[in-house]
Amino acid sequence: MGTCMHSTRDHTIHSRGESNPSEAPASILVPREMPKSVSISKQLASIKALKKGSDLEKAIATIALVFRDASDPDGKLGKATAKNLLQTQFRNFTEREESKPKYRDILSELDEHTENKLDFEDFAILLLSLTIMSDLLQKIWGEKY
Repeated sequence: MGTCMHSTRDHTIHSRGESNPSEAPASILVPREMPKSVSISKQLASIKALKKGSDLEKAIATIALVFRDASDPDGKLGKATAKNLLQTQFRNFTEREESKPKYRDILSELDEHTENKLDFEDFAILLLSLTIMSDLLQKIWGEKY
């Protein structure tokens, strides 16, 4: 998992609504001065392109908004903040995973080299890694609706 935490690709999330017009149409950008105190659901509702968006698009947009709201002005997320987000907002996927060596490795990386911060790509990979190995995912796949 070590390679996931320190990505070498140059992907940038434009935090706080600072947009690069060549990257995305204005209709999908979050309003420039969206205060952090606004709920994620209200922020999602304000994104015009998601009015008729799929559940998957809204899920990814939610991840991006949670990241943006927790990140510093440079669009980076401190490792302590990332760990806190995982333990508070992703706890259904992380509860009772402490006995798994891979889970312990991931969390220990968040405790090491705390001066290094995560960009959005690193955070998304972290979430996907934890999701894939979680018991909750197995339960979701086993449910019959």
